[in-house]
Amino acid sequence: MRPGPYERHRELLQKAVRAVSIGHCRAPFTDAAEHSAADAGMRSTRTAGKVFGSLLGRPFDLDQPGELGRVATESSPYGIAMGIGYPRCDPAVLVAAAGRAMPGWRAAGAHQRAGLAVEILHRLNIRSHELALAVHHTTGQPLRSAFLAAGPRAQDRALEVVAHAFAESVRVPAELRWESTRRRGQPPAMHGTCTVVPRGVSLLVGCPDYPLWNGLPGVFASLVTGNPVIVAPHPRSVLPLAITVRVARQVLAEAGHDPDTVTLAAAEPQERLHRRLATDPEVRIVDFTGSAPFADWLEQHARQATVFAHRTGLNTVVVDSTDDYAGLIRGLAHSLCLCSGTLRTTPQNILVPTTGVETDVGPKTPRELGADLGDAVDRLLGHPARAARLLGATTGDEVRAGQAEAARYGPVLCASRSLHHPDHPGADLRGPLLVRLGARDKRVYARQWPGPVSFLVGTDSTAHSLAVFRATVGRHGALYAGVHSTDPLVLAAAETAALDAGVHLVQNVADDHPADPSSAGADLPTAGAHFVTGRFRALRSRWHAPVPAHLADV
Repeated sequence: MRPGPYERHRELLQKAVRAVSIGHCRAPFTDAAEHSAADAGMRSTRTAGKVFGSLLGRPFDLDQPGELGRVATESSPYGIAMGIGYPRCDPAVLVAAAGRAMPGWRAAGAHQRAGLAVEILHRLNIRSHELALAVHHTTGQPLRSAFLAAGPRAQDRALEVVAHAFAESVRVPAELRWESTRRRGQPPAMHGTCTVVPRGVSLLVGCPDYPLWNGLPGVFASLVTGNPVIVAPHPRSVLPLAITVRVARQVLAEAGHDPDTVTLAAAEPQERLHRRLATDPEVRIVDFTGSAPFADWLEQHARQATVFAHRTGLNTVVVDSTDDYAGLIRGLAHSLCLCSGTLRTTPQNILVPTTGVETDVGPKTPRELGADLGDAVDRLLGHPARAARLLGATTGDEVRAGQAEAARYGPVLCASRSLHHPDHPGADLRGPLLVRLGARDKRVYARQWPGPVSFLVGTDSTAHSLAVFRATVGRHGALYAGVHSTDPLVLAAAETAALDAGVHLVQNVADDHPADPSSAGADLPTAGAHFVTGRFRALRSRWHAPVPAHLADV
């Protein structure tokens, strides 16, 4: 007899649970791929290219209910015609289908749900290069960055969520018993059960730049805790999530479960389907990573749901002093260039005292620091092949317009220039723009800018920099903050400010940020166990235990 999904993946799942219980980061998919992609079971890049090519210009069938027609909204910034027609389904029908699938999925139990989740991840791992191509051609990311954000590292990140969700689900005791010393007139002992009950239909609102890196954690956290999932991809980046939904539906159907436990909701941009689904009374969980304004909208309007909104916001670096000036400049330049500012960890605001910073090569004024940073960017982008590996292709006019507007607000320390892609002459590659501002220019640097736009902001002192950081990030959010200082008191003050602002902090590290797919130690999408436990409730049922016959007359 063939073992079930939990039995097949028991060892991997148990190792993952043990790792998360002690705060250890395991990366089995990444480790296997680093040894040999073939041994890891992944399709070769050549095979993945053929599979990807076979999807272009054709309908993408999912056999979902409520289909009204087809919708094709993607275009590759590298000049490849996509033309993929996704099913456009009635959102009310999708929500109803998810509701019908929930009882069976809940009854499957945490062990089977976790086993099937790992099976889905294994099959996605096989398609890692195919998923990387899908991300590359929909988001504009360089192919290497797309592989990091869609392949084994993204799958390891999702596996960590599966382990968290499974551990929290099985932590709830299935049987309960209340006992006390029985006296005359007291009620007998109580027996009962405790059941993990999912909150309801879950909605993933897709991210345009990192659809899998930001999307998989929410999908798998909901699935393992018993909630059906509707995936609503961003119209600009549908294919990566559509492949994920297809794989999930295949795994579910093979295991005898309703495939409508996972569905795709694709639509034209003007339909605003994300908003309609997010406010549907039957949708009880909403996941979103992206701009603060839409996150605010979700929290204000999706009142019927538990909203997990992760704001990208104003990533900030506070520079006080450094004993590795060359490393600081090199790391900042790399962070500004990587993926043309579409990374959710690209520093937008670099706060530096106008009096300058102490370094191992002598004091540096903001003007000198900005000039050195601009030179480092020019050196990085001086070779076309290296520039193509670092930068992503621009996907929207809002990036070009944003750069033109930002350049008017202050002296340009590093001008954004268009660069040639050696393999895709039509691709629009743009280097980062760095503008010098003063602390008084809050109306400029306290808003989120699209694409590679950053500001070197002069402040009165490091204490003032921390105050600006606390105020702007506390209001608008961020994925991470960085501080560079040789003074332990400044590092302690920065840590306090980060806690006040509610943001992760990186100390004296310029080019490895935990929310970045290229990071050696990527973190979970949100802080705290609530990301998992907020998706279910533990409900009790209890009753009087029968009194033993020999005690009945006592």
